[in-house]
Amino acid sequence: MKSKILLTTLLAFVLVTPVQAQSDWEKKKEKSFPPVPEDIQSLITEAVPAQAAAEAKKDRRILLFWRCEGFIHNSIPHGNFAVQAMAKKTGAFQVDLADSYDVFTTAKLAKYDAVLLNNTTHMKFPEASQLNAFLDFVAEGNGLIGFHAASDNFGRHPEARALVGGQFNGHPWGAGGTWAFKLDDPGHRLNQVFKGEGFWHTDEIYQYNPESYVGTDTLRVLVSLDMSQKVVSERINDGPREVPVSWVRSAGKGRVFYTNLGHRQETFRNPIILQHMLDGIQYALGDLEADATPTSNAGNLKAAMAPPKS
Repeated sequence: MKSKILLTTLLAFVLVTPVQAQSDWEKKKEKSFPPVPEDIQSLITEAVPAQAAAEAKKDRRILLFWRCEGFIHNSIPHGNFAVQAMAKKTGAFQVDLADSYDVFTTAKLAKYDAVLLNNTTHMKFPEASQLNAFLDFVAEGNGLIGFHAASDNFGRHPEARALVGGQFNGHPWGAGGTWAFKLDDPGHRLNQVFKGEGFWHTDEIYQYNPESYVGTDTLRVLVSLDMSQKVVSERINDGPREVPVSWVRSAGKGRVFYTNLGHRQETFRNPIILQHMLDGIQYALGDLEADATPTSNAGNLKAAMAPPKS
C-alpha cells in the first residue's frame, strides 16, 4: 500500500512540475514586461531604418526567442517591438515571437531562416533533441542573431555557448555609464553606419569568460570597447585588454551575428544602433554579403578609435 501511495505521489510530481514551471514563467512575464507605451512605440518606429540595406533573396522569416531563466531585462519588449517594426517597415523579413522551448524541433524550425535571441538568459533545453535541432539549424545554413544577454546562456550546453562566441562574465561597464567604442574593422559592411569613426554610447557592456570566449581565430570582431579612453580602462584593474562588443562568424554553412548592445530600453530607439542590428540580421539571413574571415586571418586592420568626449 505504501509503495502504491509513493508511486502515485511521484507521478503527480512529474505531471505537475512542468506546468508549475510554465506558470512561474508566466508570472515573471506579467510582472516584468508591461506593454511598451504608445509614445515609445512611435519613437522606436521612427528610429527603425526606412529600408533594408539589401533586398531579400527570398521570403524570410525569423524566430525571435525571448525566454529568461536568469536575469530579466526590461528592454526585451522594446527589442521585440523594434524587430517587429523592422519587419513591417522594410519588408525584409517576417518575425514570429516565442518563449517556449517547444519551438526547437527540426520540423518547427524548418519554416525559419534565422533564430534571434533577444536578451535571453540561462537558456537550457529540456531535451537533447532540442539542442541538436538548434545546432543543426545553424550548421545547415541558417542564421543566429543575438542581442546583449544572448551571451548569458547555455551553461550546460557548451556547443551552443561556443556557437554564440562567448559567455557573460560580469559587466564592469554599467548601464548608467556612457562608454567609448572603437571600430575594429572600419571598412566592414556591417560597420558602414558608423561612417568610419568610433563612437560613444550609453549601455551595459559585458566581458566574457576567457574559457568560453572563442576568440579572433573564429570571430570577425566588428566593434569593441575603446580602452584608450580612461573612463573605459579604469573600470578594470588588469590593464587595458580587448573587450569585443559586436562580431560575426561562420558556423558550418550558417552565419552568426552578435552584439552586446541592447541592455537599455533607449538603445532600441537609437537609429544608428538599429541600423547596425538590421544589417547584422540581414547578414545572418544570408541577404547582406559581409566578410566573416576571422580577425586573426583578415590582415592588417586599422581600428577607428572613439573621438574625444565632448
